[in-house]
Amino acid sequence: MNIPVLLLLIGFAYVLVVNGLSWFRREGMSRRLALEAIIFTGLVSGLAALTGFSVHPVIFLLALYLITMRVRLLVDIGTAFARSGRLSQAESVYQFAMHLWPDETGELIILVNHGTLLLQQGHLDEAISTFRSVLEKSNQGYLGIKYESAAHYNLGVVYLRTNLEAQAAMEFNAVLDTWPASEYARRASAALENRRKSNFTTPKDQ
Repeated sequence: MNIPVLLLLIGFAYVLVVNGLSWFRREGMSRRLALEAIIFTGLVSGLAALTGFSVHPVIFLLALYLITMRVRLLVDIGTAFARSGRLSQAESVYQFAMHLWPDETGELIILVNHGTLLLQQGHLDEAISTFRSVLEKSNQGYLGIKYESAAHYNLGVVYLRTNLEAQAAMEFNAVLDTWPASEYARRASAALENRRKSNFTTPKDQ
């Protein structure tokens, strides 16, 4: 099989697999990702066909992944910074990711992680606003259950820290409804159990 045709097949399969995984995570199909993958695949395969330029399929697939997943990769880097206490670096990475034209799901993922960062920084009012804005868009089909659960859980933590226990309980129960088998659900259950025991310890953000 010649290289241009092989690259076209790889690009087509990549779009199907990645969008299939997004559907499985209840994040919806990403038209932006599909368009970017198609354009990049067309350019590289066209160049290979016209000039005889040869690119190894593995290198092509890696480049395709880095281009289309740039926002999520940056979010992972920002999260690693935040977990190690390097909050200012995490803030910079999230802001940079927001300027790289994220799709609908990517933008919501950035906001969830940025809201958690605001919680870590003690900016509670801003964190509440961020998580609320994310959850208001959850019914649009672009926010997967992982990040919806994270938003509910961390919003519950913020409410606890602002002594809004009833609202916190509602958010923790929303975690159980959204993804009962998750680590967020385990933490939410523990928080609700502590609440039932009255004087409970505020859980840490995650």
